[in-house]
Amino acid sequence: MSGGGGGPVGTRESPRRRVLIVDDELGVRESLRMALKGNYDVTAVGSGPEALESLAASPPDVVLLDIVMPGVDGMQLLEELRSRFPILPIIMLTATKTVKTAVQAMKLGAFHYITKPFDVEDLRAHLDKATEQAALVREVEELRSEVGRRYHIENIVGRSARMQAVFKTVLTVAPLKTTVLITGESGTGKELIAKAIHYQSPRARHPLVTLNCAAIPETLLESELFGHEKGSFTDAHTRKLGQFELAHEGTLFLDEIGEMGPGTQAKLLRVLEHGEFLRVGGIKSISVDVRIIAATNRDLALGLKEGTFRPDLYYRLNVVTVHLPPLRERRDDLLLLIRHFAQQKARDMGIAEKTFKPEAVDTLMRYHWPGNVREIENLIERLLVLSEGPTIGPEDLPEQVRRSEQDPGTIREQVLQGRRSLGDAVDEFEREIIVEALGQTDFNQTRAAELLGTTRRILKYRMDKLGIQPAER
Repeated sequence: MSGGGGGPVGTRESPRRRVLIVDDELGVRESLRMALKGNYDVTAVGSGPEALESLAASPPDVVLLDIVMPGVDGMQLLEELRSRFPILPIIMLTATKTVKTAVQAMKLGAFHYITKPFDVEDLRAHLDKATEQAALVREVEELRSEVGRRYHIENIVGRSARMQAVFKTVLTVAPLKTTVLITGESGTGKELIAKAIHYQSPRARHPLVTLNCAAIPETLLESELFGHEKGSFTDAHTRKLGQFELAHEGTLFLDEIGEMGPGTQAKLLRVLEHGEFLRVGGIKSISVDVRIIAATNRDLALGLKEGTFRPDLYYRLNVVTVHLPPLRERRDDLLLLIRHFAQQKARDMGIAEKTFKPEAVDTLMRYHWPGNVREIENLIERLLVLSEGPTIGPEDLPEQVRRSEQDPGTIREQVLQGRRSLGDAVDEFEREIIVEALGQTDFNQTRAAELLGTTRRILKYRMDKLGIQPAER
């Protein structure tokens, strides 16, 4: 909005809020109309059928509804309006002798009640409060719809056959309460798929609660999941609700569930089997209606053999499995992802979009992406920020991307043709193996060392020798 030539700058006035008055007494209707016309657009009707007709033609922001009317009385109309217009605030008008009925009306969903004769300032205050609260509710609904659209399966990048199979499974299981286990390497988009399942389910209007089991010490995980009672342990100064209670009627996404210890696994199994649990220090069972989506980058079947994961919990979780392929196995999607993140990151940061030179695209296409989609997303953002000029060339790419040779056969040919020394080839092969192991373990050096059959000290020594830097968090 702007003004020109030094003239007055225009201001945008908020639209006047609309009030529908429903009262069978003409005198009351006119009295209310006169009291409110300066601040509201007022429509007044004398019966329930007229009110429904007016609502269908032009929905108001708030309704003033008399309790006692001939024919369809206010209580009947209240129930009808609650079912048809669940977020429309309704204020009941009542005589003193019907206050008890007005309280009952609030239990049925009325916003408030006002007794006759009413105080005009008090009435306006209640109308303002009701319309402001309704506006907030509408805003939340709009935001929820926007989030749902963002995580709709059609907005997730992936045209490869394997990703299309993933999308088909998601669309099949989303409407159901079925437990879903999402597997795949770190960075493949497991949380994104969990959100897609939730926001395309009947539970989309209820919470999606996310808990990373690897980020919380085992000693605190039980309290985080199930809550605790006041005084149940030293620092339990107040009662705390757990993630299960917070996710009631919604979805609980348990990320990195393979990191959960055996004690917590047993308690989680009870919830899955019976839908109830005890808070830490509690004696009363709490029932919840929660859908479970779990994710892991570990091989849980191997955990069964090693005794680190309960078989009964595994079979409870593994009702439907969605496996996300690593990026190196869905190269058909690479160019789409590069374009997608280049556009999205430029838009999010408010900078001009940049184009990639063909040589840079070729190099990115050859890279093996051990960090998967998360790595390409972070790299594109870095390139947009640090590269100079409107285009991104191979010289702008990090060294580890430029020097990557995905095909071991190519390295072999270079050695045999004298274009590369054996020592360089061995270092390159070792570098790829270590980076791959780090990618599979979310750059956890201890777990990567276990995967490679070595110690963390030796792994760190090899990383330093080969110039492999820890991932930027």
